Amino acid sequence: MSAQTFFTGALLGLCGLLFAGAVHAQAPVPDSPEIEAKAQAMLSKLGLEQKVQLIGGVDSMFTNALPSINLPRFKMSDASVGVRTWGPTTAYAGGVMLAATWDPDFARKLGESLGKDARVRSVNFLLGPGVNIARSPIAGRNFEYLSEDPYLNSAMVVPYIEGVQSQGVIATVKHYAINNQEYSRHDTDVEVDERTMREIYLPAFEAAVTKGHVDSVMNSYNLINGQHATQNEFLNLKVLKGEWGFKGVLMSDWDATYDGVAAANNGLDLEMPSPRFMNAKTLLPAVKSGQVKESTIDDKVLRILRTELRYGFTDRPQFDPANSTYSIADRAVALQGAREGITLLKNEGKILPLDASKIKTIAIIGPDAWPAVPGGGGSSNATAFEPVSIVTGIANLVGPNVRVLYTRGLPEIMDVFWQTNWNGPVQVATYSSKDFTGTPQTANQPKIADYKNEWWGPADKGPRSVRYTASYKADKAGRYLLLADAAGGDKYTISIDGKQVLQQTQAEGQVAETAALDLNAGQTVSVVADYKPAFAGTRLGIGLVNAASVISEEVKRFASMADVAIVAVGYNSDSESEGADRTFTLPFGQDALLEAVAAANPHTIVALTAGGAVDTSRWLDKVPALLHNFYPGQEGGTAIAEVLFGKQNPEGHLPVSFDKNWEDNPSYQYYYPIKGADTVLKVPQSDRPATNLTIGHVKYGDKLMVGYRYWTTTGKQPLFPFGFGLSYATFSFANIQAPSTGKAGEPVTVSFNVTNSGSVAGAEVAQVYVSDPSAKALRPERELKGFEKVRLAPGETKHVSITLDARAFSYWDESSHKWTIDPGKFVVRVGDSSENTPLAADVTLN
Repeated sequence: MSAQTFFTGALLGLCGLLFAGAVHAQAPVPDSPEIEAKAQAMLSKLGLEQKVQLIGGVDSMFTNALPSINLPRFKMSDASVGVRTWGPTTAYAGGVMLAATWDPDFARKLGESLGKDARVRSVNFLLGPGVNIARSPIAGRNFEYLSEDPYLNSAMVVPYIEGVQSQGVIATVKHYAINNQEYSRHDTDVEVDERTMREIYLPAFEAAVTKGHVDSVMNSYNLINGQHATQNEFLNLKVLKGEWGFKGVLMSDWDATYDGVAAANNGLDLEMPSPRFMNAKTLLPAVKSGQVKESTIDDKVLRILRTELRYGFTDRPQFDPANSTYSIADRAVALQGAREGITLLKNEGKILPLDASKIKTIAIIGPDAWPAVPGGGGSSNATAFEPVSIVTGIANLVGPNVRVLYTRGLPEIMDVFWQTNWNGPVQVATYSSKDFTGTPQTANQPKIADYKNEWWGPADKGPRSVRYTASYKADKAGRYLLLADAAGGDKYTISIDGKQVLQQTQAEGQVAETAALDLNAGQTVSVVADYKPAFAGTRLGIGLVNAASVISEEVKRFASMADVAIVAVGYNSDSESEGADRTFTLPFGQDALLEAVAAANPHTIVALTAGGAVDTSRWLDKVPALLHNFYPGQEGGTAIAEVLFGKQNPEGHLPVSFDKNWEDNPSYQYYYPIKGADTVLKVPQSDRPATNLTIGHVKYGDKLMVGYRYWTTTGKQPLFPFGFGLSYATFSFANIQAPSTGKAGEPVTVSFNVTNSGSVAGAEVAQVYVSDPSAKALRPERELKGFEKVRLAPGETKHVSITLDARAFSYWDESSHKWTIDPGKFVVRVGDSSENTPLAADVTLN
């Protein structure tokens, strides 16, 4: 054998060994004496300062390395709809659309794909999934989370976590806990009773820990019953690490720590993105004085080490060359999620599915038609390699024989600001104060068009408030739209002729606000805007425009000449995002656009992009079909086209109730902080003077009455109920069977038939609800306790069997602090939504 042959053979053999080791998924192994011994040995080599160093992050997305024990740093990535942080990736139909699939098997497949995407990017910690309850339709991160129901969230999150972690990647369930709004998320104290917490807001986290065996949990920003989540003894020590036996790493959300000693003593293991509070300057003196025990620091270090050892991070590279950065297999998974999650809410006259052979021209109109809108904004906003828009998806499906006409139909927000013709120059008065006092510096400018989509920025050199004064002359009679937008915690009020018409309160983030004005021809109005920037610079835009001129000329022309019009409306990564709650009304001009298209074409179909319910009152009765595509991921355009033209039978079911209006939602009167109840919290700082936070207090007065629990208990009805979804097939339920009696605490099995009585194959979601009319405690009228997605050919019947465990019949008793079953009569209901349960059986538990 020549030297060259020997070298080549040896190199190939070595590469083969490395490759063979790398391709193994390396799912975590259980804790063992060997892992414990190794972790203890590593700990014994560390001094206190090194231990403290390990419990703080570094470089935004890494844990710290400790060369003295051969411990490298480990990599993290934002997640939810894709492995976001490290460049382009596959963007999946995640969060609320995953829940709309009602398919736990798909949830595991999605988790596996995310795990593979993470491995090929050398990511160790995936910062997802999010499982917070969708309490209100306006909460800015609902699109990332799952549903309004704790059982559905639990059923979907467990296989998701199992899928991610099976690939050798740590999943991080978040945001623990009671994080159900983005408005003032850092500075809101949520007051919630123990029963509501246990029955509504904690079960998905409990399932993630006790059933999914998640190895990382992320605390939320907010306070819960007076304590920030990162230093909440009840949640972190008593419940998470105590009752549930969590063995992994409890990390903070980014900059969610407020007190280093309190966080250390109350369960936080890892402060991210850097040790601003749990650092050597704070903790070394605290250990020396006895405020923090060194054994408390040791426990944190051991949790980090054990978790990393369970995954073999110190024994193998995290990069797995068996996976693809750009993965065709992952594209198929993304497409499956979109296909399964798209939910048909209205199909009057069976206008859908469309027949491409009978269509010569199709008009596709709206701001969400192109480019693609795979997901909402913020830390989950993955950049897809090749996202498919609704325009391209439909054009690809119908082919060259159908004319496709596209127009956005509405101007961009900045266009409105720049094209507003004020009646003379805008006067700008800048005050060296926060309250418009003192002598201002004055200037004139032609527009109010300084809006920038910024979250943060450098601090102002001094206090500042800015007043804009302008006048606007209507060129003709009609309705005019006032549009305003700011960013980054800025605050403004806008008055027309001395009457306030818009107000943006100081919060972390904002979305565009609008108001309607009816003006006569030649009428001149005075516009005054008081603006308080949150940091240096100006990010305010204001415009006034005639509502009739907002709609582009092509809209009516395209809609009237088309055989069918598809209007793609809703939100995007700017208007529905982390850091700000969204509006319940559709963004600027979209209601008017829908009305204009519907007036021009009776065959108007609406494709809605949103994290949940929106205001449809102005146009729903004018259109025959409504498709809710949530945020469908990168393959959304393809899947939407397939559903519209019958290549895919819609099978999504709502994971949230769809309210008629925001005021009807049970959380409405309890959503914002109680007026006059603000308190001040002094936050110690190790590197600067202590700061005072103004804490707003929100009381969850809706208690258990979240979503469908409210609607079914009160007898009122939402626009579309939880669990609802139409199909091109028709389904029926029959032959329910359940034991008439049973023993409390033992499982109860209910079975029934589901039949596809339609002419096409389809999928139905059979839902099982439990009522407890004889309970001693007040309970919701019904609660989801089981479901199964059933796929049936035309004429096919399947006998479905679902076993209900003890928790299905239990409620949390606050006096005994435990799950309790009151003996007596229960009613098991079966159907296809919370409002439609045609089957019922009585079960008496003794």
